[in-house]
Amino acid sequence: MTKVRLTKKFSFEMAHALEGYDGACKHIHGHSYHMFVTVIGSPNEDINNPKCGMVMDFSVLKKIVNTTVIEKYDHSFVCRKSQKRESLLNDITEEFEKVILTDYQPTCENMISRIAKEISLNLPEGTFLHHIKLHETENSFAEWFASDNI
Repeated sequence: MTKVRLTKKFSFEMAHALEGYDGACKHIHGHSYHMFVTVIGSPNEDINNPKCGMVMDFSVLKKIVNTTVIEKYDHSFVCRKSQKRESLLNDITEEFEKVILTDYQPTCENMISRIAKEISLNLPEGTFLHHIKLHETENSFAEWFASDNI
């Protein structure tokens, strides 16, 4: 069977801070993230199916990514939960709605791994996550490939 890759681009705005980092990213700051999600599968061959010729409908991929990633992270502040910052983080979470406290440092690399897991768990049968490219800035990005994570 033929395998075809589909890619859809997504964008979201998010702020974060890297605890203990020795550069500018230790301060609260934001990025305009651009994410390319690529899935792979075999096109539907049933000529009686309205989805004939499709690996999956792009609208289905959009819904999955919007539900698992965009709605969660867009216009949020992401920070690693720590005892050192407990008082500050309590104040922030009381004041603002979209604060995400994680058990990991919210780097582009760590985020893309979490995002890949979430998307993979929600794809339809027969469709698999091939790779994700997550741009933190115009010139800086992380990539996750399923083949590297077997």
